[in-house]
Amino acid sequence: MNSTSLLSTLSANTEAKRSSSTDEILRLNGIYKRLLSKAGVKLFEGEGKIVGQNEVEVTQLDGTKLSYSAKHILIATGSRAQRPNLPGQELGILSDEALSLEELPKRAVILGAGCVDEYSRTNIPSIWAVGDVTNRVNLTPVALMEGTCFAKTVFGGQPSKPDYNNIPYAVFSIPPLSVVGFSVEEAIEHTNGDLLVFTSSFNPMKNTISGCQEKTVMKLLVDAGTDRVLGASMCGPDAPEIMQGIANALKCGTTKAQFDSTVGLHPSAAEEFVTMRSETRRIAAGTKAKKNL
Repeated sequence: MNSTSLLSTLSANTEAKRSSSTDEILRLNGIYKRLLSKAGVKLFEGEGKIVGQNEVEVTQLDGTKLSYSAKHILIATGSRAQRPNLPGQELGILSDEALSLEELPKRAVILGAGCVDEYSRTNIPSIWAVGDVTNRVNLTPVALMEGTCFAKTVFGGQPSKPDYNNIPYAVFSIPPLSVVGFSVEEAIEHTNGDLLVFTSSFNPMKNTISGCQEKTVMKLLVDAGTDRVLGASMCGPDAPEIMQGIANALKCGTTKAQFDSTVGLHPSAAEEFVTMRSETRRIAAGTKAKKNL
């Protein structure tokens, strides 16, 4: 194959990937519209504008304007990524542009993450807001949680507050990174007694068999006084999948003793979380938290 043919092939593959990403976004949008329609939601497509406490003006695609009134108005528009006011910010890209990259960068730095009262009501009693537009915790699953709480509060007769504790996060890099609960600095601030840190760095069995030398690293943070697990983090294959399960355990107030008494699934990387018996270090109560950049 000559150089011209190779470049043509690479260009075709890149365009195919871009098209695939666009098709997936359109497919997901179609699913959401169908779900709304099946739930009996009537859709009015256009640009919405709140013009009163109980009134919304919609400019339709053809330019005509319609007005609608409602007892409750929910703002759930999402938001656009904002460039930070930092030197060199013009050299970076926004998350939306990542799907159009022609090749994987050798190195990358990821920066950012994104109302009113605790029930998502604004200062106007008839207007509510959920999701990224509130700039609380800018994650899609958090927006879903807020929307569910809104529906229970307003229409279900069950006043519900979103719970922002122990939300799992992930960076889908290679290898992926995922965390849930407190960081070391946060745990120090929220713990009255000593803080126990358990860590492990190892080569998963599937890597040793294949000859891959890529390490997996894990960490657990434990309140020495109560034995409660305060945080967990992992960098390695399947980290987000594993951390989702651990997030559920932390939500239930799991202890280190419960981790230790859990039977591991062998051979898996996840079993390392239930076999870390010896603390790596103990941070004494009253230690001043160090802020890492």
